[in-house]
Amino acid sequence: MKTCIRPFVPAALAAAVLAACGGGSDADINTKPAYLGAIKTASYDGGSDDLLTAGLGKTGLASPLAPAYADPLKPTAAELRRTAIHTNYRAMLDMTADGGYGTLYGPNVDAQGAVTAGEGKVPGTEYIAFADDGSGRQNVTLMVQVPASFDPKKPCVITATASGSRGVYGGISTGEWGLKRGCAVAYSDKGTGGAPHDLMNDTVPLIDGTRTTAAAAGRDAAFNAGLSAAELAAFNAATPQRFAFKHAHSGQNAEKDWGKTTLQAVEFAYYVLNERFGALDNGQRLKSLTPANTIVIASSISNGGGSAIAAAEQDTQGLITGVAVSEPAIEMPANPGVTVQRGGVAVAVTGKPLVDFTTYANLYQPCAALAPSISSSPYAAAFGAGFAAAALPIAPNRCSALVAAGLLSGGTLAAQAEESLQKLRSYGWEPESNDLHASLAAFEVAPAVAVTFANSLSRASVKDHLCGFSYAATTATGAVGPLAPAALAGMFASGNGVPPSSGVQLINNAGKFGAGRDLLSFNAAGVADWNTAGALCLRNLVTGTDTAAKKLQAGLDETRRNGNLRGKPTLIVHGRADALLPVSHTSRPYAALNSKVEGAASKLRYLEVTNAQHFDSFIGLPTVLPGYDTRYVPLHVYLNRALDAMYEHLANGKALPASQVVRTVPRGGVPGKAPAITGANVPPLAMLPVAGNAIAITAGAIAIPD
Repeated sequence: MKTCIRPFVPAALAAAVLAACGGGSDADINTKPAYLGAIKTASYDGGSDDLLTAGLGKTGLASPLAPAYADPLKPTAAELRRTAIHTNYRAMLDMTADGGYGTLYGPNVDAQGAVTAGEGKVPGTEYIAFADDGSGRQNVTLMVQVPASFDPKKPCVITATASGSRGVYGGISTGEWGLKRGCAVAYSDKGTGGAPHDLMNDTVPLIDGTRTTAAAAGRDAAFNAGLSAAELAAFNAATPQRFAFKHAHSGQNAEKDWGKTTLQAVEFAYYVLNERFGALDNGQRLKSLTPANTIVIASSISNGGGSAIAAAEQDTQGLITGVAVSEPAIEMPANPGVTVQRGGVAVAVTGKPLVDFTTYANLYQPCAALAPSISSSPYAAAFGAGFAAAALPIAPNRCSALVAAGLLSGGTLAAQAEESLQKLRSYGWEPESNDLHASLAAFEVAPAVAVTFANSLSRASVKDHLCGFSYAATTATGAVGPLAPAALAGMFASGNGVPPSSGVQLINNAGKFGAGRDLLSFNAAGVADWNTAGALCLRNLVTGTDTAAKKLQAGLDETRRNGNLRGKPTLIVHGRADALLPVSHTSRPYAALNSKVEGAASKLRYLEVTNAQHFDSFIGLPTVLPGYDTRYVPLHVYLNRALDAMYEHLANGKALPASQVVRTVPRGGVPGKAPAITGANVPPLAMLPVAGNAIAITAGAIAIPD
């Protein structure tokens, strides 16, 4: 058979190229992937509506008030999309001008970093569809945005898989980089999402966020908990007014497929682009844009960043050209055989999976937040004052409960809190994370994540009430109550998919005085101890040997990564202070594993940023979390710089920056009133860092300077 290497050429030259190559073939025909359902298409003019800001522009996104619905009980698909973009963009970034919005990043900052006077709206076309196996049980939402500036002569694609447990717009702040560059953006909700199955009324979300009955939706539901009529009736009789969420309750163990669904988003992008720009042969579009002539950068943050890493590992077709991610959630092998050093001292506990260190944090963080040594950290004063309705001493009671369980030994509350803080340090948290524990405990981050991932990895049904947890709205006293109908109607746009969120709380079904809000529930002895029993149950699923524990552990093993990036150039950015995804459990050991697996073929570079943590958006809450603004810089700046560096490497052959610690400068000043950030606070990446900043990565080992 005659072989012809055929680079991308404009459609006008396609006939000549086809002739030289012996004509078209079935392999060249652009065909829709079998897993894709019906594709919905919408074009946006860049004025009244657009791809990046849903018509809100830089100014509208800066507003803390979400756009209003004409009818709050029945928001339209267009209204839900607009609010989803507003919510998800703001959830990822510091949106204050003093924090860098509008100067260091934002819609009005162009691809070259120049601040413009415009609103940054991006015209183009949006394509959305489900990926499914035909059962309607997966229905992963995929989306491709093609800006009007896309140039088929210089094609590029960036992935922006949803962060956290969010819906398909959850990666919009990452997608911004691609839209500004004229790149198509491939999104996936990766089997998560903010809109629940309302079990009491049996309503479900559709792909566009609007709601209908489960019967009417059928296989078109974005998520259905999958209970039979009899099961649903029994469930509602026993535990009324509950909600099921896709990440927790799909029964799919979605994380095992996060790489797969990210790759499917890339395949969707290739299909869409070739349908628009592929050469014509006898009326059929050809696969003119291919991995041979298209730059594809796998990107995103947090769980989305981990999805990009997984996709690169699983990319047997060579769809991805390079990787640039921030604060990725990476599940390491059970026995990776790697070492991590900081300042010449070995880190004793490294490479634990998310469900492991999160269930550990869930136990100790509420008590650690009371430690006198971190009493000046953000939210510590409010936390220490009681942090609860009716001033219940919930956190001190958690300390006492841990003593009773034999997990702490301190004789005073202060000693118990300091002991808890040290346990977190010894289990892999950096000392720079100390100042974050009080605020993360106050925001119930660890229990929210622990319950969601425990359910997902265990493939638990909502009717299992794993460890006695469920999701529902609550009254002022913490009792289970009805959710405001408007809150449910808009939850596709406002929810983060991992309650507490949008009026839905984490519920302890086993409270002494009945089911109620987990935070405010009482144990069997009538003590409000933040449901220590539930926290211990979640921890046992990770460390235990019973049937329930083995089920979770089997699911966890399906999500572990192998470190083989197949020679793809990769930049990983992570904040040293990250208390949600500690660097010694994620990016550091993964870099060492990749070097061990790929050896000299490894093209991974690791960039660790000082004075940076997981939630840039918290920096932008100076009245709620004063002290974030004085302590932390936006990590998003460095994701953008990593993407710039990766694009220049792939497009123009420029060398990648070496692995390094990036020394940033906090804004300082008065908490809540920090001075405006400048370029001096966020210095550029060094191509060759000085010795004191250089990170050494060798086969199975990484050494980080202090």
